[in-house]
Amino acid sequence: MAAVTFKGNPVTLPGNEVKAGDQAPDFKVLANDLSEVTLADSKGKVRIISVVPSIDTGVCDAQTRRFNEEASKLENVTVLTISNDLPFAQKRWCAANGLENAAVLSDHRDLSFGEAYGVTMKELRLLARSVFVVDSNDQVTYAEYVSEGTDHPNYEAALEAAKKAQ
Repeated sequence: MAAVTFKGNPVTLPGNEVKAGDQAPDFKVLANDLSEVTLADSKGKVRIISVVPSIDTGVCDAQTRRFNEEASKLENVTVLTISNDLPFAQKRWCAANGLENAAVLSDHRDLSFGEAYGVTMKELRLLARSVFVVDSNDQVTYAEYVSEGTDHPNYEAALEAAKKAQ
């Protein structure tokens, strides 16, 4: 399992580590209108799954903006940003930041995504910063578990993986 810290403190990530080459696990999260969203809802597209601890923090804000901005230049690529923030807070953040059309999704209710992808920080009940690229056939082509939760992911590597997965 990936060794991850948050603010320098080790955290436990129960579940299986997802790796490039794996079939992407399904999950059930909530959209801002409280409707359920699954991996199958975006089948046929390349997905950048951008996982953040909390949308209201600086690095998470920057990560969400960067992936949405860069992916908008790519054909057949969508970004799913997932955190454990409440859908209401996510909706407010999207509206306040001009990203009303961004898919910012909540795993707060069931931790379905966190458990399936091995990114739930047990000690904090937050999701560990990570990025997964899933191709149109639901195969993981890129996986990054950011070793320190307050650091940025490798944007360039994830975007390059999304381009190759097209």
